[in-house]
Formats: sequence, structure tokens, C-alpha cells
Amino acid sequence: MAIELFNQNGHVCLMFSHLSDEGGEAVQANQFLIVHDDHGCVIDPGGNMAFNELLLTIGRYFPPQRLDKILASHADPDIIASLDRWMTSTQAQLYISKLWERFAPHFCKPGKTQGRIVGIPDAGMRIPVGATELVALPAHFLHSEGNFQFWDPVSRILFSGDLGVSLMTSADAGKRVTSLAAHLPRMEAFHRRYMVSGKVLKLWANMVRDLPIEMIVPQHGAPLAGAAVWEFIEWVQTLSCGIDHLGPGHYAVPA
Repeated sequence: MAIELFNQNGHVCLMFSHLSDEGGEAVQANQFLIVHDDHGCVIDPGGNMAFNELLLTIGRYFPPQRLDKILASHADPDIIASLDRWMTSTQAQLYISKLWERFAPHFCKPGKTQGRIVGIPDAGMRIPVGATELVALPAHFLHSEGNFQFWDPVSRILFSGDLGVSLMTSADAGKRVTSLAAHLPRMEAFHRRYMVSGKVLKLWANMVRDLPIEMIVPQHGAPLAGAAVWEFIEWVQTLSCGIDHLGPGHYAVPA
């Protein structure tokens, strides 16, 4: 079942939260479908365990064979391990950081990606989806060195990849969070370990603070909406994380 994030005037944003944590063996992950009139794209389609049901579920809302684009925030297996199957089932192009465009074909059989990968430059770009567009925003080192978030100016949703993640089950992931304080215990340890540095978080916060964002929707866990959007931006801009916490003791030959 899809979770409807937005649906107005032929523009639809859907979230799928339940496809990749069956049995608790793998981390919960969200996948997304954006439809604008006769055009559709998938954001972070996920690994092989999500593929079959995602393809079938998308078919209830949009013909998968007509998908224009697959957008990948970065190249982790929970983002694009199913790429070979998407390249077979659709004619879509893959948009991914130019740092990863020659690595992504390793997920596929030879020739599957030829002429079908668009490398996003470090500065980001605007990606057409029919008569509208999605904006690839630089989010490098949050947590991947080649990393992008996708902002939808129609719905005002920021699809934020691994930034804003909360660790929870698929049953809870579909519930919107509107106040950050009680939600932080599900977020803090992840961000301190996976985000590279406080400097990068501050740069990101300065980039997005003036964007009209109604919702921040991460690749794991629950969407942030209402007051939680600004509260999250304020929280991460002062967070110490990643290499901020490293010292000589972290680089020692094991006894």
C-alpha cells in the first residue's frame, strides 16, 4: 500500500515504506514515486527484496514501462541494488552523482546501462518531469561523497536521502512527525555516526533554510512535517558528528 504524500492537479507523490524490512533482517527503507500528468519517476528504488512488490504496487498508480527516470541519492545497495531489474523492466534513465555513474553499471549485466545514465554534476541540476521539474540539491558527505537530495517545488517536499533518517519499523515509518523533540531518540545516534561532519551539516542548513519546504521525507523512517521541518534544520546545524568525534584511539591496530 502506498502512502500519499501529495496529490493535487495531476501531481502525485507516493511513499512506499513496507517493502524491505521483512523479518527484520534488513534495514527499513522508503521508496518514492513522483507522477506529473503522463510522466513518472522513482526515487531511490531500493534493493532486490523491494523490487517485485514495488513494481506491482507502482502499476496501480502509473504504468512502470512508462517511467521516465530513476533518481538515486547515492549508490548504496539499499538505494540501487535492484538497478539491473529496473533497467530490464523500464526504459528509464538513471540520474546519479557523476562520481557514481561509472560504478552503477556494476549492479547490472553488461550493456544494460549503456546510454542510460545521467551524471549529476557536483553543483546539482534541474531534472524535468513532464512540464515540471525536480531540483537535485547538493548534499555531499551526508553521508556519501557523491550525494544529492531531490526537492519538488510543486509539493514542496524535500526527499532527503539519509539526512533526517529515523530508525523504526515500516508500520511506524508512514506516520508523519510534526514535533521533533520526542522523535530525536530515533534519530540522534544515526546522525552522529553516519553524517561526516558538523561543518557539512551547517552548510546544508544554510542552503535549505530559505527554501519553501512543507515536508522532509528521508529514505528511512518517518516524514517530518509542520514545525518539525524547521526544528530539524535548527537541530542539525549545531550537531557534532562523524569526524568531529574521531581521535588517535579510533585508528589503532586491534590488540
